Formats: sequence, C-alpha cells, structure tokens
Amino acid sequence: MHPSEIAAKMAERIRYADLTAREIDILKLIARGQSNKLIADHLAVTESTIKHHVATVLTKLGAEDRTHAVTLALERNIIDLEDVNVRARPAGRSE
Repeated sequence: MHPSEIAAKMAERIRYADLTAREIDILKLIARGQSNKLIADHLAVTESTIKHHVATVLTKLGAEDRTHAVTLALERNIIDLEDVNVRARPAGRSE
C-alpha cells in the first residue's frame, strides 16, 4: 500500500474515532442482524439504552438507518467483514 493511501485510511479512522468502543460493539451486533432487544440481552442493558446508542451511532456516522450505518462503517473501515461474521449460503438454498 502506498504511503498516501495509508495516510488517507488513518485520517478516515481518526475522523470517526469519536465512536466509543461500546458504540462500535453495538454496530458490530447490528451488522450481524441482531435486534435492539437481542443486543440489550447480550450486553445486559436495557433496550432503551441500546436505542439511545443506536441513535447516537446513526448521528455520528450521518446514517439514515441501521443498514446505512453498517454500510458506512464497512466503507470507512470502522468494522470489517470478519466483525460481521458473514457466511455465504450455497446457491439455490434459502434458510
């Protein structure tokens, strides 16, 4: 990777560094398709606490909704596909 590309990626990460570790954790759980209730249960907090965090994440990222937030987070290297734990399904199979 060229030094200017590295610098651009670092600047991008710094720009979005105002997401807290908890907000990034919640973003990863959103990316895995978990509902606010499931996230709340997983983190042992109330659903309203998660709703507040989600709203804050959307605002900080400038996202319109949860899907947009995940897309932006992936594009900006805040999270990556390993965080999402995406598994490909065999063609022609629905679950």
